[in-house]
Amino acid sequence: MPARTGVGGVYNYIIAGAGCAGLSLAVHMIHSGKFVDKKILIVDKGEKKNNDRTWCFWETEAGLFDSIVFRKWEKTWFHGFQFSQLLHLQPYEYKLIRGIDFYNYCFNLIRQQPNFEICFNDIRKIQSENGKSWVEMNGGIFFADYIFNGILFEKPLLQKKDYYLLQHFKGWRIETGKPVFNPGEATLMDFRVDQQHGTTFVYVMPFSETSAMVEYTLFSKELLEPQQYDDGLKEYLRHFLQTGSYEIVEKESGIIPMTNHKFPVQQGNIIFIGTAGGQTKASSGYTFRFIQKHSAAIVEQLVKTGNPFFRSSKGAKRFHFYDSTLLHILQYNKLSGKKIFTNLFQKNKPRQVLRFLDNETTFKEELIIISTLPLFPFLKAALKQV
Repeated sequence: MPARTGVGGVYNYIIAGAGCAGLSLAVHMIHSGKFVDKKILIVDKGEKKNNDRTWCFWETEAGLFDSIVFRKWEKTWFHGFQFSQLLHLQPYEYKLIRGIDFYNYCFNLIRQQPNFEICFNDIRKIQSENGKSWVEMNGGIFFADYIFNGILFEKPLLQKKDYYLLQHFKGWRIETGKPVFNPGEATLMDFRVDQQHGTTFVYVMPFSETSAMVEYTLFSKELLEPQQYDDGLKEYLRHFLQTGSYEIVEKESGIIPMTNHKFPVQQGNIIFIGTAGGQTKASSGYTFRFIQKHSAAIVEQLVKTGNPFFRSSKGAKRFHFYDSTLLHILQYNKLSGKKIFTNLFQKNKPRQVLRFLDNETTFKEELIIISTLPLFPFLKAALKQV
């Protein structure tokens, strides 16, 4: 279906933002087969035609987007504080999806649906009051029963005990002149790099013996100068991978907020999704799997009740507490992230750590994991969250 500019219209649902959250929700709706009688509009400022990012996540089985998974690994390296280990992730697989493959798959599927429309335009305002909800754009005003907003227009107004760090990164996809990589083993986290700017690590996703995506990543309050990311990547390639000569094939960079700020779930009939709806894991920056679970829950609720409103899981408050505690420690440099993640992976089974990072452990399992972390700094930080 061609994109429209339009002068306005009335829809059952509007999805504002065609990023990971908005497109994921649309695909979940389509795969359910329950919305063919609904008129749905997707709005974004422009079509995505570049490979601007990659998403890495872990799953125990085939997910909704498994057909576009570019690479997957059952084994990943972790390098931390005086500890290195090849982690066997079973029953999990560590998966990578390229941004351009995700965008193309979603838009191709959406354009095959006669009840979907796509509008590329600048959004001026999203509003809901007196039982009416609308999106105002240069091309007109579009009304809907419900609006799903994945656009974070500005930094949230932080409250007392809100912490706000940034996960910022730059990655190069490189081709080397000689075999360097083991394509069966990725690197989940490598903390052997300099930590002077905050929690800093590199992860490596090998595609062949001579090709890989290498990402230089930090958790900190401030961004680096552009050249410093390049310097970090060059040093890692020279010192740890010893690549020799290489060609940079693609580049990507990004900034992800890491905050325990409680983003609004809804405002009237506007439902917030993605990072704008609190679906970024505060203590790690992981987002993709949380978006998929949130999208599935919205669709299930719409099918059951006709509205998208549902209660958070029983464990949501617990995990928010854990995230707040860790962010407090990182923000005030009470303990290095390098030491914290080393303890997690050195003293626990990989699958338990991954379940914990996905907010899927039981309280009993969480107590075991927490007991492996440095007691005094975490206890002191936890008491400040009460």
